[in-house]
Amino acid sequence: METKRLVFIGVGGQGNLLASRLVGEAALSMNIPTVVSEIHGMAQRGGIVESAVLLGDVSSPIVSSSEADVLIGFEPLETLRALGKCNKDTVVITNIHPLPPFTVAVGQGTYPPVEETLQFIRERANKVIELDGNAIAEEVGNPLSLNMVMLGALIGSGTTPIGADEMKKVLSTSTKKAFLESNLKAFDMGMAKAE
Repeated sequence: METKRLVFIGVGGQGNLLASRLVGEAALSMNIPTVVSEIHGMAQRGGIVESAVLLGDVSSPIVSSSEADVLIGFEPLETLRALGKCNKDTVVITNIHPLPPFTVAVGQGTYPPVEETLQFIRERANKVIELDGNAIAEEVGNPLSLNMVMLGALIGSGTTPIGADEMKKVLSTSTKKAFLESNLKAFDMGMAKAE
C-alpha cells in the first residue's frame, strides 16, 4: 500500500495521543503495517504534544519536514506551528477553537487572532478542513470528546485507508464504556463536517 504519514498536534489534555493510538489499532486490525510515535512537551496539561501514525512500509517513526500527508491539529496555533511538516499536497484538518497558553493567561503574551492564523494556514496548505471541535464536543454532551471529533474528521476526509466501520469497532472496544455513546456521536459529527 501507499505510505501515509499522519501527524497529530495539540496541547496536553486534548486527547491527541489517544486518537493516534486508536488510529494505529484500527490500522493493525486491518493488517496495515503501522508505526505510532509520540513526542511530549511539558508533562502536564498545556504543553505541546505531538504524535504520528505511519501506515505502510516505513522503518522510521519520525515524520520529517515536508513529509506529512495529513496534519491533524487540535488547536489552531499548534496547527500553525506544525506547518513545517507539510508539503504542497498535505491535507490539514484543524480545530478552530483556541486554547491560549499559560503565558497569555498571566499577561506575558498575546494570542494572535484566530482568523489570521487560519488564513496563514490556508495559504500554505493544499486543502484545509476547519471545524470547531470543542463546540461539537459540547453539543454531544461530552466536552472531553474533542479527540473523537478530530478522529471523525480524519476518517471523513478520506485521506486514510481506514473506514468508519473499522474505526468504530476500535472505539467500541478501546474507549471507556461510560463515554462510548457520546464518543460515537462526536466521531459521527466530526466525520460529517469533513465529508
